[in-house]
Amino acid sequence: MTKEFDLAALLAERGAERYELHDRHLNHQLPRMLHTIGFDKVYERAEGAHFWDADGNDYLDMLAGFAVMGLGRHHPVVRKALHDVLDASLADLTRFDCPPLPGLLAERLLSYSPHLDRVFFGNSGTEAVETALKFARYATGRPRILYCTHAFHGLTTGSLSVNGEDGFRKGFAPLLPDTAIPLGDLDALARELRRGDVAALVVEPIQGKGVHEAPPGYLRAAQDLLHRHKALLIADEVQTGLGRTGKFYAFQHEDGVEPDLVCVAKAMSGGYVPVGATLGKDWIFQKVYSSMDRVQVHSASFGSNAQAMAAGLAVLSVMENEQIVANAAAVGERLKSRLTELVHRYELLADVRGRGLMIGIEFGRPKSLKLRSRWTMLQTARKGLFAQMVVVPLLQRHRILTQVSGDHLEVIKLIPPLIIDTADADRFVDAFTEVMDDAHNGGGLMWDFGKTLVKQAVAHR
Repeated sequence: MTKEFDLAALLAERGAERYELHDRHLNHQLPRMLHTIGFDKVYERAEGAHFWDADGNDYLDMLAGFAVMGLGRHHPVVRKALHDVLDASLADLTRFDCPPLPGLLAERLLSYSPHLDRVFFGNSGTEAVETALKFARYATGRPRILYCTHAFHGLTTGSLSVNGEDGFRKGFAPLLPDTAIPLGDLDALARELRRGDVAALVVEPIQGKGVHEAPPGYLRAAQDLLHRHKALLIADEVQTGLGRTGKFYAFQHEDGVEPDLVCVAKAMSGGYVPVGATLGKDWIFQKVYSSMDRVQVHSASFGSNAQAMAAGLAVLSVMENEQIVANAAAVGERLKSRLTELVHRYELLADVRGRGLMIGIEFGRPKSLKLRSRWTMLQTARKGLFAQMVVVPLLQRHRILTQVSGDHLEVIKLIPPLIIDTADADRFVDAFTEVMDDAHNGGGLMWDFGKTLVKQAVAHR
């Protein structure tokens, strides 16, 4: 007799094996890394911007699942929408009908960017970028894509071709024809466009790696240059979109910017059902889908599924009803302002930058001899170790989850759920202040951990 599936029982019986299961059957380096830096926690439940472990300890989430959890975890409106769509027993994914939910979500999504006309729904941010690259190359008849140094647009082969981090690209060539240019360098853009083979420039208005914002006026000037050369502007808003920067889209911080294609994902999922979308101008879609013979020239097996569409509609409803974008702007300004005040207090703190609830905290070489010698020790072993030294005590001693903003970077990135309040922001600043006090006062535990990281970095060279 077969045993009836019982998820709760399965988790109760096997949940404690989580790290061993990953080590045996999944990416074996993940548990190894988590054990090494002391991030091998066991979280029992989550709600909003907080986790709880088995002992009932509260953790503040300043990472939001890499910005996926824009509304935090388990928002009741999104949960209800998913229960409702499952209970409706819809005839989903027949592939030979036009269900209402994709059309309704496209309509709502396009209302935030009235210069765009149509939407393609996929399943992730990297798929949204892949779609934009394909559409741009087909619509222009040109092969080459420009991207910015330090960019991150995904890890599938097409989006990897416009990834500015060599560590991700190494060993996966050949990739698509591509060229990297510095973010903000209009001369470099013009030089490449004069070659006549550029289909598009893909750009993050604020780069996730390092939290670098496009200089004022750059996006509008780049757009004008691209259009003069009959090339397209692609805005990758996978991380910055849906309110994270205090506007619905980050490109909206600059007047007159109207990208030809816009990629979104992450927060639109509500944290439940993977979804990505590529928004574009009508003429681009008309070229790609130019006849009935080409009706399936670009598609996704799970694209536009009812659960993802219901989640997306619920997310946009919550954003409007609960004024999520305004909250991101206000709380983000408080958080950034309080952190900026610390720059002159700590010589190891070099810069605080970003918009809304996407904030980068950069560390730099100190002036005093004692701190400088310790800084040099870390930098000689591996750049980025000091930032990791800050991230670890934030979790271990203050129960706040953050991340280093990229490999070999001395930058911590804050991308919390957009629902955090001023108390959460103040909790982070107070904890960060204690960690920085410890670092500047020669806190033994923190620098001892730094020595451990140095040994490991040297051992893995």
